[in-house]
Amino acid sequence: MSEIIATYLIHDFNGEHEKKAESIALGLTVGTWTDLPHLVQKQLEKHKGRVVSVTPLSEEDRANRYFNRKVYRSMIKIAYPSGNFSNDLPAILTTVFGKLSLDGEIKLIDLDFVGDIHKAFPGPQFGITGIREKINVLDRPLVMSIFKGVLGRDLSFHNEQLKQQALGGVDLVKDDEILFDQEQTPFIDRIRTGRQILKEVYETTGHRTLYAVNLSGKTFELLEKAERAAEAGADALLFNVHTYGLDVLQALREHDRINLPIMAHPAYSGAVASSSFYGVSYALLLGKLVRLSGADLSLFPSPYGNVALEKEETLAIAEALTKDEPSWKKAFPVPSAGIHPGMVPNLIKDFGTDSVINAGGGIHGHPDGAKGGAKAFRSAVEAVLIGKALSDAADEDEALSKALELWGGL
Repeated sequence: MSEIIATYLIHDFNGEHEKKAESIALGLTVGTWTDLPHLVQKQLEKHKGRVVSVTPLSEEDRANRYFNRKVYRSMIKIAYPSGNFSNDLPAILTTVFGKLSLDGEIKLIDLDFVGDIHKAFPGPQFGITGIREKINVLDRPLVMSIFKGVLGRDLSFHNEQLKQQALGGVDLVKDDEILFDQEQTPFIDRIRTGRQILKEVYETTGHRTLYAVNLSGKTFELLEKAERAAEAGADALLFNVHTYGLDVLQALREHDRINLPIMAHPAYSGAVASSSFYGVSYALLLGKLVRLSGADLSLFPSPYGNVALEKEETLAIAEALTKDEPSWKKAFPVPSAGIHPGMVPNLIKDFGTDSVINAGGGIHGHPDGAKGGAKAFRSAVEAVLIGKALSDAADEDEALSKALELWGGL
């Protein structure tokens, strides 16, 4: 039997959650039940939603304050037969949370894909192992940097940033998510010139860096544009998945003439997931759903930076991306926003070595520029992995010393 089991956090004002769960199970499937003739019930049985469990939760002051009255909370699970929908995320999400999302007092926490329905979703093409093999870095967190201040600048400015970041030893460089196809920095030109720069850096230093170019434009032009990116020698794609849609991400992943790692950016996801009381959980949206749709890396706000999420939420995202699954490869968690070298011990402690440390200002704001900032991050990672305090490592490394003097620790 194939089905989707949806987990919801329910808030209401009378505490009759068994009744509410049953109304959801029926309302999102056959519509009604007890009023139907017995023969019709038999015919529709296989389409009827099923209440799996209802688990009452303790009263929460924050919820009471938000709703300005006493709120009863529970976690409910409802199973939806796969015969009710086609095997695509738009159909599934419409089924389990379409009109229900308008309730305003229900949050979709998780989706479990039971049975052969797993096979409809590809998961990452490369995943953690494949990305590591591309750059031959097998035993440490990867370090990633972001272009900064390139809007309105020409291609030479963009390329110099790329060169300095690569010379400093970062493993991945990504476009800013708001860098689109512009006259000063055309999409294909960024790929071709960037490829040449990274080739020269590799020949000089022996260190390989991948560049993720921002794929943008009208939705129905994206597959053709991504094909051209692959033909031009692109290393990877950055994709604003939550403005385009998860199904578009899956189409990019499954296209046999693209075959590039895909980095999912979290832009716009806060509009769907930021509330504690309604919407979709971050772990589901930025974790499981982007992973099963084909992202090899997923960015999300770290618990420490300037756009921070609660640590519990970030760890749940990381777990959803890296949990052992029979159908999907693991994807890299990329905690981001406001990251500097002093945070590296906490990043590795909380997210492990199968993660990507992503920095923008923490690299470009270094006194020695992007090259110095990248070196400081690499030194911090190396120190943590051998159990050395950053302060001790800084005594032997000028770039790290300057970074800690500027930003301090966590």
